[in-house]
Amino acid sequence: MEVRIKSNAKAVAKRVGKKGKELSDSIKLALLKTGLVGANIIEERTSKGKGFKGGAFKKYNSVYAAFRASKGRSTKPDLRFTGQMMSAMTVKSNSREAEIYFTRAEESKKAAMNNKKRPFFGFSRSEERKLGKVFFRALK
Repeated sequence: MEVRIKSNAKAVAKRVGKKGKELSDSIKLALLKTGLVGANIIEERTSKGKGFKGGAFKKYNSVYAAFRASKGRSTKPDLRFTGQMMSAMTVKSNSREAEIYFTRAEESKKAAMNNKKRPFFGFSRSEERKLGKVFFRALK
C-alpha cells in the first residue's frame, strides 16, 4: 500500500538547462519534505480516529472493542494496537515523486485491510492543498 505525490520536475528541469541538475536536486528534497509532512498528516489524523474522506472511523465491533479494553487499550478506533503498523510507514523520493509506504509486508497488509473498512491512507483536498504549499515553500 502506498501513496504517491507526483510532480513534472523532469520536464521542468530539462527546460532550465544548466540549472537542471540543481533544480532536480531541489525538487527531490522538496518532494521528500512534502512526503514527510504527508506521513505526519496521516499519523495525526489517524490517531484522532478520523479518515481522510472525512468523519470519524467506523466503530470497532463489540467483540474486538471488549478485547481491546481487556488489554488496556482504547475502544475508540485509532488503528493502533501495538503501534507497529504506523511506525512502519516511511517516505522516499526521487526527482518526480514522493512515495509514502510501509517498510514491512505484514504492516502493509494490515494497512490495506484497515484501509478498506476505515479509509485512512490518503489525503483530502484541503490536505492536498496544504501539501502543495509545503512543496513550493521547500523549493530553493
